[in-house]
Amino acid sequence: MPSRKTVLLSALAIIIITLLTGTSLAAIILATTSNAQTTATTTTTAPRACNNQPSYCDRSYSDLTQVGAHNSPFVGPLPQHNQNLPVTSQLDFGIRFLQAQTHENPFDNSIIQLCHTSCFLENAGTLEFFLEAIRDWLDGHPNDVVSLLLTNQDSFSVSKFDETFEAAGIREYAFVPASNPGKLPMDEWPTFGELIDAGARLVVFLDYGANTAEVPYVLDEFAYFFETPYGVTDPTFPDCSIDRPPNASPDGRMYIVNHFLNVEIFGVKIPARERAAQTNAATGEGSIGDQCALCRSLYGRNPDVVLVDFVDQGEVLKAQRMLNGV
Repeated sequence: MPSRKTVLLSALAIIIITLLTGTSLAAIILATTSNAQTTATTTTTAPRACNNQPSYCDRSYSDLTQVGAHNSPFVGPLPQHNQNLPVTSQLDFGIRFLQAQTHENPFDNSIIQLCHTSCFLENAGTLEFFLEAIRDWLDGHPNDVVSLLLTNQDSFSVSKFDETFEAAGIREYAFVPASNPGKLPMDEWPTFGELIDAGARLVVFLDYGANTAEVPYVLDEFAYFFETPYGVTDPTFPDCSIDRPPNASPDGRMYIVNHFLNVEIFGVKIPARERAAQTNAATGEGSIGDQCALCRSLYGRNPDVVLVDFVDQGEVLKAQRMLNGV
């Protein structure tokens, strides 16, 4: 409420304007009131944004393309590294789908470690520490849904993953399908807005070893997705065939496009860092848009996930918006 001093000064100003211009007092008061009403009626609340886009709130999880960070924990300038940004910076940048490899800790096989092929080649720390960073980020971003795809090359039990998620304090965020322990049909996935409203803002997939009867929130990747070939060395990305699971039908499955380029040196494949800008372009030969168009011609729909290296290079978020019609 305005102070008495403010009211008196406003009244004095109106009287002075009246004397100087000859405008009637009633007209000035009417104009002042009209302007105040106009300002009040034009002030609106911004629509809620889910994963940084208002239009995503009403989109089903299975009907949206997300660009994801391949090997998200392996950060640095060395040949074995796949990303330039730490995981929380990847999330800040706009990435909401993270993929990571898990292995046994070489000194304690009860600990799940994030390692690239071998812990002696690249060791990015424990899964628990990684999950804690994601939990802290989710705590500060209440309108975002993060997806996590983990590989299980050393065949940990799913209960061991559950223990690690609990220790990291992130299990409370995990999405459990209404169909549990059965598979959730592709056309019954909730929208991003519904996931946020339910507090289920972490969607977890495991490539091998999931058992939703035992741990309901760790979902079987290949029950829900098929993948295109990985380890690609052809910069035109000419292949969108189903690589995993073998002989799978695309019907009823979402799908992941492995759009990260490798170069082979002495029989060893490493990320093609020098071509990241072209590989991660939105359009053009060998771009994200180019390979997705090829896949769309085969399956009649866009991919649900496009995994890339070096998410900060090229136009990955532009490509994501383009594929989602934003």
